[in-house]
Amino acid sequence: MNISRLRRFGVGLLGASALLLTTSFATPVLAGEGNSVGKITKRPIPRYVSMKATTGNVRRGPSLSHRIDWVFQRRDMPLRITAEHGHWRRVEDRDGMGGWVHYSLLSGTRTVLVEKDMLTLHARPDPSAPAMAALELGVVARVSECSDEWCMLRSGGHKGWAPKSRLWGVKAQEVFD
Repeated sequence: MNISRLRRFGVGLLGASALLLTTSFATPVLAGEGNSVGKITKRPIPRYVSMKATTGNVRRGPSLSHRIDWVFQRRDMPLRITAEHGHWRRVEDRDGMGGWVHYSLLSGTRTVLVEKDMLTLHARPDPSAPAMAALELGVVARVSECSDEWCMLRSGGHKGWAPKSRLWGVKAQEVFD
């Protein structure tokens, strides 16, 4: 296929070379292939992180020569890392949409996405504990600790415990403090 034909389809010289050179990349570490630890970071895959930057390009492959499919535009948004390749991490959001981002755009700060409208934050990890606040559907909150069924969240100057089952960004069996 000649270059002028590729340009008609929105592929420039860099995109054309990426199309021709994609087989030269080493195979990334993929989740679901029996790997539970990334070969680059030696950290678990999949795992949750958050966006450090306000905006971040999401690419089709793990290099600058790969096409930008879209841009994440929400700082602190929780993401799940599903693969590693050099300085690149394949991530996905709550809807399973994603691609490759440079590791410098990601943070280890844990955040979650609220999946229930008007989610009550309780004073203690107990449904009968006093309500401290209510978070709307889609709010991003920081997580400081999680027990078997509850997580301590901070958002908008409020803090409290919420049921883990109503959050995206923590594994069901994950416990930390």
